[in-house]
Amino acid sequence: MDENVFCKRELEEDTFEKNIRPDSIDEYIGQKEVKENLKVFIKAAVMRNETLDHVLLYGPPGLGKTTLAYIIANELKKNLKTASGPSIEKSGDLAAILSTLEPGDVLFIDEIHRMPRYIEEILYPAMEDFTLDIIVGSEGNSRNIRIDLPPFTLVGATTRIGDLSSPLRDRFGIVSKLNYYTDDELNHIIKRTGRVLNVSIDDDASLELAKRSRGTPRIANRLFKRTRDFALVNGNGNIDLSIAKLALSRLGVDNKGLDEVDIALLKAIIYKFNGGPVGIDALASSIGEEVSTIEDVYEPYLLQQGFLKRTSRGRIVTEEAYKHLKIDHQGELL
Repeated sequence: MDENVFCKRELEEDTFEKNIRPDSIDEYIGQKEVKENLKVFIKAAVMRNETLDHVLLYGPPGLGKTTLAYIIANELKKNLKTASGPSIEKSGDLAAILSTLEPGDVLFIDEIHRMPRYIEEILYPAMEDFTLDIIVGSEGNSRNIRIDLPPFTLVGATTRIGDLSSPLRDRFGIVSKLNYYTDDELNHIIKRTGRVLNVSIDDDASLELAKRSRGTPRIANRLFKRTRDFALVNGNGNIDLSIAKLALSRLGVDNKGLDEVDIALLKAIIYKFNGGPVGIDALASSIGEEVSTIEDVYEPYLLQQGFLKRTSRGRIVTEEAYKHLKIDHQGELL
């Protein structure tokens, strides 16, 4: 793909996300317990005129961790600075980010589990004492510099909380897990997106999209966006049930929200590995996907739906998966 086309597409996706992103906790749909607790913690911090304690948000991708970071900054009426774990490779990268913070700012680090361990260690005093200790100069002529930082709130987001070191995890005063959304919550999100974008969608069409969105708002909004295209080209702009089903069929999303990769993954275990068990590396090679992509994007939903099991010997396809795919099998499943 041409680089300019790719950048333009990424920019369009970012603009779409920003347009539909809620600005306040009250506008945020779902994650009731997380939301109610954050309201208390934010209000208490404001009443004491203190910075909010550091926040760690974890859970599968697409559940609203980034959105919550924006909302936290909005509710605190403070600036939000953003970074990602993979982009922070050297101590100087972290120092450059931290040195731009102003009192009370919110620093959001996405994929925080992908920061190198030695960067984590530099982050400890920054989180605890609001100081930054860095070594400058070459070996044999180096010196330690301490920089005082203004009080700030770090919001970390991760899909793999187990990959965070215990010392880093323990420095977050607020740790919240985001769970998959119900069909009803996703239905409300899709209707809200329709109102924000001034696109009409029928109730049954909205519910159909919700049911096939894998419990994930990001997927729900992506399906809405693509269905909107079919409604414009194949209809009168209104999304009705027939248009929704046409779009979902063309997009390869079945009635359980499984897409082509999910089905390829399950069928690979069934046909290539006799239903399992199979190791994750062998499975990834067989379908041409990265191990991390399978573990972070596809497996959580398949496990939650009961289509897949993890055992000490590897992944196993369940009875439910055979039924859903309408595949006969011989023998008993483990």
